Amino acid sequence: MAAIGYARVSTTDQDLALQIDALAKVGCARVFEDKASGAKTDRPGLTAALAFAREGDVLVVWKLDRLGRSLPHLIETVNALEARGVGFRSLTEAIDTTTPGGRLIFHIFGALGQFERDLIRERTRAGLDAAVARGRRGGRRPVVTKEKLRRARTLIAQGLTVREAAARIKVGKTALYAALGETISDVSDQPI
Repeated sequence: MAAIGYARVSTTDQDLALQIDALAKVGCARVFEDKASGAKTDRPGLTAALAFAREGDVLVVWKLDRLGRSLPHLIETVNALEARGVGFRSLTEAIDTTTPGGRLIFHIFGALGQFERDLIRERTRAGLDAAVARGRRGGRRPVVTKEKLRRARTLIAQGLTVREAAARIKVGKTALYAALGETISDVSDQPI
């Protein structure tokens, strides 16, 4: 049985030394490395580590999030390893799927991680909804201010095209068309 290490950092500015030292300390015969975001599907180090692992080996990572780009991906990867007779071990979370208790802990940690992400998503959505209820809108401020819109209308009434008016008030024609369209729909929504 061989311990095979996998280390990953998200950017080239980060250092793998902490992970490599921890993997060497637990006896990893070989360590595969990636310097890429966990969200990327193309991680040559991980691909090589998975191809290198044989039945009876254990793939070791410093932390769960080093292996999977998402919880489903993490679970899928560990299940694929299990199907090939390869164990999985995470040092930080003390998870070792070569034991029944380790498999149970892995699935509980995975469920808790998903629960935490769902809570974050829910809180973010609630915050955005509350902001909208108070009249705040997210995103960039409109390029076409009320004053610019007033000036553009005056210029258009004097015979300029929308493109010419947009150039004079220093905004894009698309933004001006959108602002003119919004005011028309705002007016048409008003009761007579």
